[in-house]
Formats: sequence, C-alpha cells, structure tokens
Amino acid sequence: METIPIVGYSDKLSGRPGDRINFMVSSEHKGDFTAQLFRSINADPNPKGQGIVEHACDDFFPKQSFLSRRQKFHPGSYGITEKPLKMSVDNSVSFSVTINPTLKTSSPQSLIEYGQFCLTLDPEGHASFSYGSKTVTTVDAVTVRRWHRIEAQINKTGLMSVELINLDNSKGSIPTVVQFDMKLDLNEQANVIIASQRVEGSTKSCFNGKIEGPEICADAQRVAYWDFSKNTSSLSVPGFGCPDLILVNAPTRAVTGAFWDASEMNWQHKPEHYAAIAFHEDDIYDFNWESDFSFVIPPKMPSGIYVMRISCENDYDAIPFFVCPEKEKPTAKLCVLVSTFTYVIYGNHARPDYNETWLQRISDWNAYPHNPAQFQSYGLSTYNNHSDGSGICHANHKRPLFNLRPGYITFGQADCSGLRHFQADSHLISWLHAKGIDYDIVTDEELHNEGVEAIQRYKAVVTGSHPEYHTSETLDALTQYRDQGGALHYLGGNGFYWRIARHEEEPSLLEIRRAEDGLRAWASEPGEYYNGFDGAYGGLWRRNGRPPQQLVGVGFTAQGTFNGMPYKRVCFAPEFDWVFDGIDNEIIGDFGFSGNGAAGFELDRTDQKLDPGHKITILAQSFATDDRFILVPEEQLTHLTNLSGGPESEVKRADMIYFETPTGGRVFSVGSITFCGSLPWNNFDNTVSKLLFNVLSHTLGDFS
Repeated sequence: METIPIVGYSDKLSGRPGDRINFMVSSEHKGDFTAQLFRSINADPNPKGQGIVEHACDDFFPKQSFLSRRQKFHPGSYGITEKPLKMSVDNSVSFSVTINPTLKTSSPQSLIEYGQFCLTLDPEGHASFSYGSKTVTTVDAVTVRRWHRIEAQINKTGLMSVELINLDNSKGSIPTVVQFDMKLDLNEQANVIIASQRVEGSTKSCFNGKIEGPEICADAQRVAYWDFSKNTSSLSVPGFGCPDLILVNAPTRAVTGAFWDASEMNWQHKPEHYAAIAFHEDDIYDFNWESDFSFVIPPKMPSGIYVMRISCENDYDAIPFFVCPEKEKPTAKLCVLVSTFTYVIYGNHARPDYNETWLQRISDWNAYPHNPAQFQSYGLSTYNNHSDGSGICHANHKRPLFNLRPGYITFGQADCSGLRHFQADSHLISWLHAKGIDYDIVTDEELHNEGVEAIQRYKAVVTGSHPEYHTSETLDALTQYRDQGGALHYLGGNGFYWRIARHEEEPSLLEIRRAEDGLRAWASEPGEYYNGFDGAYGGLWRRNGRPPQQLVGVGFTAQGTFNGMPYKRVCFAPEFDWVFDGIDNEIIGDFGFSGNGAAGFELDRTDQKLDPGHKITILAQSFATDDRFILVPEEQLTHLTNLSGGPESEVKRADMIYFETPTGGRVFSVGSITFCGSLPWNNFDNTVSKLLFNVLSHTLGDFS
C-alpha cells in the first residue's frame, strides 16, 4: 500500500466558538511536524488569478511542533462480536452460512472465524473449513453473484466435512468428508468474526459479497445466530443467544437477500427478504487514528474558512474546517451556506479521466500534489465503485479527503482553473472579501441539526456553486427560511438534486442510493432503492416529489463538458433594472475561471410543471451551443422526445431568475455551476461581479 509522507484529517468539519476540533496526523518522517493555522480566502491555485490566498492566524493558534508517527488504517468491512463467545462442546461443532460472492480474489476470503475454526473461500471459489492446521475443501466452486449455502462440521474424533449448496437450482451436492486421526477438545472462547480475519489488529482475507444467517451449533444445538434482517438501520446486529455483532467500516445493509423474489421493493415491508449484509474489502468508514493535537475555537474568532497546515521538510497537507458564529448570534447580515454534505459525498473522487499529464500543471501551479486516483487505498467516493464493481453508497469525512484541500485541481487538462466544490466555492469567498461584504459561515451540518434556527436571523443566504446533496432536514430548513421572508440566493447549478441520509448512531456517515433515474456514476440494484439508514426512498429529490424548482425556481436540465457560455439579458422590465444597474452590455459573463464562461457544465432551467406556481421572472438566459451537452436522463423520454415537448435545444439552457413568495420570501437563482468562477475575473471588475453586487445590495442594503 503506497502511503503519503504526511497527511491528516479532523474529526469535525465545522464548529462554533467553544467547540474542540481534533486533528489526526500520520507522518512518515522521523523529525517533528509543524502545524500552523490560516484563514482561507482563495483556494484556486491558477496563477492567472489570485492564486492561493491565506492569512496566518497565529493569534488564535501559535505555530507548534508535534512528534511524527505513522498511523495505520485498515480497509475492509466485517462484523465482530462485542465480547467473546464461550462454547462448551461434548461431541461436535457445526457452522453454516448463506453467501452471494461478488468477486474472486487472489487470496482466501473469510466467511466465519471463531478461534481455531475458520470457514473461507479459496482463490478459486471452493469452500474450505479449517480447524487449526487441518482443512477440508469442496470439489465444486461458487458461482459469482449467485446464492449458496455452506455447511461445515467437525467432531471430537477428527471427522470434518464441508458442503457447498447452490440455492439457485436443484442440482444436488455431495459433502466433502475427511477423517483425521486425532482426538480434539472443541471447547472455545473467542470473538466471532464475520467476513474477515483479524491479525494483530489488522484485517485480512476480507470477503466481497453478501452474507446471510451465519450460525454456530454445538452438539446440534444453536449457540450463536445473527439475523441480519434485524436492526437494519444500526451498525450492530443483535445476537440470538450470543453476543451482538458490531459492524466495522459500515458494510451495506438493506440489500436483497437469498429469499428476495421481487415481490417487494421496500425492505421495511418484508425484512426477511432483506436478511443480508454486503461486505467489501475496500469499505472504509473511519480511519480511527489517534488525535495528535486539538484546537478549541476561541470566542472572538471570525466566522470563516480555515486551514490547518501540517508540514515536515518539503511535504505538507492542508486540512480545512469551517468556523460558524455562536449559535443564534450572527455577526453579519449575510450567511454563506457551505455544502459540506456535497463535499463529503464527492470525497476522494477518483476521476476516470485522470492521467499523469495533469502532474505537470500541478507542478507549474504549485497546486495540491495528491490525487485520489493515485491513492485509492485511502478510500474512494460515492462516485466510484468497489473492487467488485458495485457502487459505493457510504461517505464520511473521518479520513483524508484529497479533493477537499486548497489548491486541488479537479480537471487537470481544462482550459481554465478546472475546479469544483470547495475550491470553486472559494471564488465566491474571495469576491466577498474583495467587495468588503461581511458574512458568516453555516454548513450543511448545522442546517441539518438546528433546522431553520441556524439561518433565520440572516437577511440573505447564499449557496456556493454546487449544493447538490441534501437531507429532508436541510431542505425543510431552507424552505422555511424562504417562506418566513428570507432571501435565498442560489449561485450554482445542479443543486438540491440527490436525497441523502445521515446515520443516527454515527452522524458523520452519509448514505446515497442512486435509484432509478438521474445523471449518476452507478445505479442501485433493483430492490435496493430505499435507504438503509432511515428507510426513505432514495435517489433524486425530484422522484421524491421535491424537485429543485419547488425551492429555487430552477432545476437540473443539461450537462456538458467543463465549458462555459455567457448569459444574455432577456428581461428589460423597468422594475428589474436594479439587477443590471451599471451593466450596459446584454452579454454577461463571457469569461471566467470555471469553464471560461458564467453559464456552463451543469445548467438549470425553469419548468412550470415542477414549480408550485412561483411568479418567476427570467432575467437572463444561456443556451448550450456545444453538441456535447446532453439532457439529464429524467428529462429524456426517447431519442426523439423529451418531457418539455419541444426541441432539446430549447431546454438545454441556464435560466437566471428572480421571484418572490406570497409571504415575502425572495429567491435569486443563476442556473449554472460555473457562475461563481466568473466573479474574480479581471480583479473582480466585471459584469458578473457587478450583477451579484447589485442583487446583494438590493437585499442587504448597507453591507456594514
């Protein structure tokens, strides 16, 4: 496993004054590493712009040194009993388990380990049963993605047997039986481990596939059994007559089992059809590193984005976190909603188009040096697949996230800065600083936990470039804020698109099911569209009856290459002249650090069929002229028709809009993911910058 010289993460992505943030670091160096705190203003390394802008914050956290040490992490999900199982045996012990393997590997895959007993699949897929050094193996091998039952037995005279039963057909099976000349004491006291083996604290022989109904019997009497259909939303499984099973590295639950017959798609209605857990050798939830140092957010620390830089010799890492104001005590009229859920869902996205030519740009720009495609063992994103080809549906931040770093480049060959997410959102942050507009930070975390109370005292809330992933709680809070008279400014594209769930036991753990529709990196299997964490129907918010148009007037309509186009003003009504004050040209935003244009890559438009009757004014529009732009799948009906009923060219567009609600709420939406990338152009002196300044001035009045 290739390791990075120095790397770290924090246990929290955000906090308020008084909160403690712990930093976990692994350093391959022998000397001490240093930690220094900075406030982040701009995270775009492009030398044609500002470059990386950070201000040292030694007054809040003096530069310090800490002892270097290497901290290990252990990918692979498994279950382990919370305490040892004690078994008394007079004559025989038997093991049985139902499995659906999804990948054959070059090393054995463990199914059940209990002291000296071990039930595995060998590299060819034969079932093997071992007691100490003695092993018996089936003649037949498993078939990948098919259900099998494995039964194994041993008695005190040394008679061992193992049988592989194919559950998908009626073909009979013959157990493999071996008599060893020995007398055995089969009594055991040890932890039971499902889907892996543990050696000196490390995992090995991890299983890839689904497991159902593991059982251990002594003298034909059940002594341990775990029904995986129970307690589905938990990270533990209750034991029947035995210790509970603790699930490590968050294997996937609410998946179809051996008895699923497609008669029910919701695991809550027929849990016996969902009595399986899917394990993967590359599952990773929490690195579980020890803390190296902590930072308590002081009372007078300005709300903003901060970076803890750790370094040793010529190697470094930069760990961002977000400081919010004291609860219910805003320090500004404007709130910037930081899309931390989206950041985490994309965390460590290894892009399929990555290639080593990007390294030259990284070097030339002194950009962040590490890419998830180079270090896939650190865990990938929900935009990637497991080694067995299944989609990764869990995300977390308790590990290094390379693409959540200042200076990280998403598109290494783009004819622009090539940024997304955290780095792209810094264009908005740098613009606010350049214009002298005070702001507070609130993240998805606070919005989810606190609801509308987290934002209701602000005159305006602005999003970044891509607020894509939301829980029902965050959508509810934003809707309430708007309908209580708040001003919501959606400054991105493809926002409020996917429904996600947070785990009640481990809130840093997020879940996405990519059900049925949408522009997606992989598709959930039939029968697995409902979240395991909360039981809600997963996938698009649009398919859950809450399209983005309901909240912000526009919704995702088309995606293309990372290229941008300008808007053209289409509204000349005098009552909206304030939007365009000081802008003489009808063409707005034919420039930018994101795609070289203010309207690009992912575009949102209005749709009267999806909004609840907002009186929307379209201020400006941009139509995709690049043939590589495509309609999103939920808009496409056939190769000839789409839901709009008109030509594709008419709906592959970005709509910049404004509307007011009957209760006094106001919404401004730009309909483009690249809008914020135009703000810093020409040292912040440009038409896009002027337009946004006009909009915020109209909302906030005096910025001070």
